[in-house]
Amino acid sequence: MISASRGIARILKAEGTPFVSLFPSCRLNNAIGDEGGLPMIMMRDERYGVAVADAFSRLSDGKKFGVCTMQGAVNAAGLEYATGAITQAFEDSSPVLCLTDGVAPSDAGNSHYRADRLFSNITKWVGHIDTVQRMPDLMARAFTYLKTGRPGPVLVQVATNLGEYDETENPYEPVKGWKPEADPDDVKAAVKALLEAKKPLLYVGDGIFYADGCAELRKFAEMAQVPVLTTLKAKSAFPENHALSIGVRGEPADYFLNECDLILAIGSSLSPNRFSHAIPNAASKTIIQCTIDSIDINKSYRVKNALIGDAKLVLNQLIDELGRQTGGGVKPKQDLLDEINGVKAKMAEKYMPLMTSDDTPINPYRVYGDMMKTLDPNNSFVTGDSGSTRDQLSTVYQAVIPHGFLGWGNVSTLGFSLAGAIASKLAHPERQAVNVTGDAGVGYMLGNLEAPLRYDIGITTIHINNSGFAGYGPGFWGSGQDPYTCDVTPYDKTNLARAVEGLGIHAERVTEPKEIIPALKRALDENDRKCPAYIEVICSQYPVWGTWAGMAPKGTSRSQYKTGA
Repeated sequence: MISASRGIARILKAEGTPFVSLFPSCRLNNAIGDEGGLPMIMMRDERYGVAVADAFSRLSDGKKFGVCTMQGAVNAAGLEYATGAITQAFEDSSPVLCLTDGVAPSDAGNSHYRADRLFSNITKWVGHIDTVQRMPDLMARAFTYLKTGRPGPVLVQVATNLGEYDETENPYEPVKGWKPEADPDDVKAAVKALLEAKKPLLYVGDGIFYADGCAELRKFAEMAQVPVLTTLKAKSAFPENHALSIGVRGEPADYFLNECDLILAIGSSLSPNRFSHAIPNAASKTIIQCTIDSIDINKSYRVKNALIGDAKLVLNQLIDELGRQTGGGVKPKQDLLDEINGVKAKMAEKYMPLMTSDDTPINPYRVYGDMMKTLDPNNSFVTGDSGSTRDQLSTVYQAVIPHGFLGWGNVSTLGFSLAGAIASKLAHPERQAVNVTGDAGVGYMLGNLEAPLRYDIGITTIHINNSGFAGYGPGFWGSGQDPYTCDVTPYDKTNLARAVEGLGIHAERVTEPKEIIPALKRALDENDRKCPAYIEVICSQYPVWGTWAGMAPKGTSRSQYKTGA
């Protein structure tokens, strides 16, 4: 006979769970950690407990899932504090398992508040284990939701004082998960339309990661000789140094989205927002969509043909059918490659001067350029926090290996980049891991910077300190509004590097462009010794997209911008 909490610990181990992230004190933690033997990664608040598990799921090729625990039931607000992180996982379709305390059967109905009333709107499924004998069945259902269909977070509440159950009478077997292929007739029609198109484009979403289909994507793109655009969430699914890559955003993305006459979307919901792509003149284009969830079809755009299925399996179907219809694939298109190179060159003309700038305060694009000179492109991970750092970094940083970059969607919680770097090191311990944050994001993560020190997780946080929030330029938030909405973290009055150093972390402040690469190398050396590092870079308030209302300021400060100096 074993208790429900010990049974859950054994189930998590049987499902291959490598660790559990948490903020205490959920009643399950002792059983999972002490009796179950699973490593426990304790963050400094519940939101980060969820965020680390969420990021781990995103970086694990759909084979393992992040698991987190937090206080729940009617006498604690831990679950409620995690709402933002769970919402982000739901919006981005990330399969994370959240375990929390549930209301005991004897207390049912004693409160007007019910967690499932709120969380059923931001999870794929909410389960409540209130009978110990049902625990194996309900946990199997939770993992079925995690492994089958559209990914998403699952919340399981475990009531207290459930007693014990007999494992032999109520055994648990790991859930397989089921993934469908597309209708063969739809595959034939899709390939036929692709071959007839004059300017086709592959539009790739992060479903490619959960399907573990990056290798198939590359093979199909090369066989079909079609340029590849990814959403921000799918950045790094296709090597961005490849001749057919047009990246995530910028001139190549804009050009080919406008010029294409057919879009084949793979692993994407085609939901347009600032972090995926709106399709211009969509009515004049043929749109073919591969998605795991039929609810995505004809949601945002009228779809000519749908391929309902797992992205990896459908890509294999497309590869086979393309081979049959072409006799082995399409011949290389030198004119297409020249066209891609030409548009990339125009983008380089715009950003290369910024990425090599010697201005002080330092241009943030110089930081991103020096990161690319220092990090091993074939063995590193990078992510940026919400806002300016995310948009600047994702525009110019070149990711060449799957999960070499982590992006996310419309609902993004500030400070998530730190959780991304921690999760990357847990999923791929051999990789260098760097997260870039701004003045807004760093305020959310300061306390949690201590966690990687405690667990010997060697990651580097780069803080772009430009003493301001936002940075999208006049007209973005409202006509004539200043490009930076608030003055914060004045670097002549505060020194965050000293504050972080007080936590016992290797920390430096960089004020000159020539200091960036040496500081980054020292940080990576500390990471090799399993020590986290922090670099505060004093930067100008340079706009996200490179110019302010036609101006091209070099190191322009907010006060200079206001006065026109």
